[in-house]
Amino acid sequence: MEENKNQSTGDSRRKFIRNAGLAAAGFYIVPRHVLGGRGYIAPSDKLLIAGVGAGGKGGDDQRHFAKSGNAEIAFLCDVDDRQAAGNRKLFPKAKYYHDWRELLEKESKNFDALSVGIPDHNHAIVAFHAMQLGKHVYVQKPLTHDIWESRMLGDAAKRYKVVTQMGDQGSSNDGVRDLKEWYEAGLIGEVHTVHCWTNRPVWPQGIKWPNKNPSVPEGLNWDLWLGTAPQKEYEDNVVPFNWRGWWDYGTGALGDMACHIVGPVFKVLELGFPYEVQCSVATVYDGNFSQAYLPDSGPVASSIHFKYKGKNGNTIKLNWMDGGIQPERPEELGPNEIMGGKGDKGNGVIFEGTKGKMMCGVYGQDQTLLPTSKKANVPKKYPRVPGGAEGHYKQWVDACIAGYEKGSKMVDSPFIGYAVPLTESILMGNLAIRSFNYQEKKGDKTSYPGRGITLQWNGDDMKVTNFDPANEYVKRTYRQGWPELKF
Repeated sequence: MEENKNQSTGDSRRKFIRNAGLAAAGFYIVPRHVLGGRGYIAPSDKLLIAGVGAGGKGGDDQRHFAKSGNAEIAFLCDVDDRQAAGNRKLFPKAKYYHDWRELLEKESKNFDALSVGIPDHNHAIVAFHAMQLGKHVYVQKPLTHDIWESRMLGDAAKRYKVVTQMGDQGSSNDGVRDLKEWYEAGLIGEVHTVHCWTNRPVWPQGIKWPNKNPSVPEGLNWDLWLGTAPQKEYEDNVVPFNWRGWWDYGTGALGDMACHIVGPVFKVLELGFPYEVQCSVATVYDGNFSQAYLPDSGPVASSIHFKYKGKNGNTIKLNWMDGGIQPERPEELGPNEIMGGKGDKGNGVIFEGTKGKMMCGVYGQDQTLLPTSKKANVPKKYPRVPGGAEGHYKQWVDACIAGYEKGSKMVDSPFIGYAVPLTESILMGNLAIRSFNYQEKKGDKTSYPGRGITLQWNGDDMKVTNFDPANEYVKRTYRQGWPELKF
């Protein structure tokens, strides 16, 4: 049975690659909405959505889209029948696929938009090929696994003129808008330093790949789950959640939480690409009191320091800490007052300006000036998203219905101008972490040349200019048989 499954997967790969080449050349099936003009909607007046990733966060996204009142989940796709079971029951009319390539091959004329809610390493390949077919896309955070992939999705959004939204739903909350209005009103002066922190990871990191090689569970197609990642035998406790801690699949604590924590900083300060980054990570030791080399997994904790050019040419320092490490408490905060978020403790942001400070938690919530007794009396300048985080989903649905020209201005987390530079910054932090652990061996001596240095980043060329080994992490090579991202 497994041999037949792999044979089917191989056939699907070859067929999709052949047709993807035709699509890139402009000879692919004409999408449904193109036949009726941009913004074409089904006769039911609802946006027809195909969901890739029917369980976990992807499944949750689909339920939110359906609740918007203007969307119908027309297709579901998942490599794990166990994870997909709930939404298959909830949306019984949705046709079900295991392979997203087969979904696009057979059904491209039968839906308008596609949602991607799968592990990070397969975000870009699914979204890119859907965009080539003219499909609006919603992609879970972080937007991509690699910096190069992020830039490619931004370019694709421009080229194919589709509505895009990243799944950082908290960016639609009121708190982000309050913070931006306070800052632009001059309440804390010009920001020069920002501190961001999280208590994640809450999954295993800083460990060795187990290599126990158990049997693949019934209902999971491991080969399809791997997708673009290197070939490895199945291991327990990777699917459905703990993949986040492995570099082949996830982007660690930074990738998981920074869109929710650093995202508000990007919106308030309108940041672009960093020009330098440095980091340090928690070390792990083996039984012989020598430092363990763990190239497969993210660290148990890290501290990363970015520098950006502000809108006025000033330098803005952004400090990130994870693994439960936190910055020093500001003097303006009382000893029993919670630092950061009150609801999701252990996560937060502090903005330090020339005239004062302000603080928030995840998604920009629990926003306050410091000291907390200080109140803001600032007019509302930016429109609020009805429903806040809940409205993030409806916002994308309505924008897709409106079409690219109007809809691209209706979303809070478009790829162009926001999700791409934010994602690239986050992944630049991971590039620094992986450079920190970059190992060189000469004879019986081992060195770590990426430690104790600052990486200089040329954002235009997507290149570290002073430590070339870091550049191998900018763009990975997809596993043989999986289509590259090509225009």
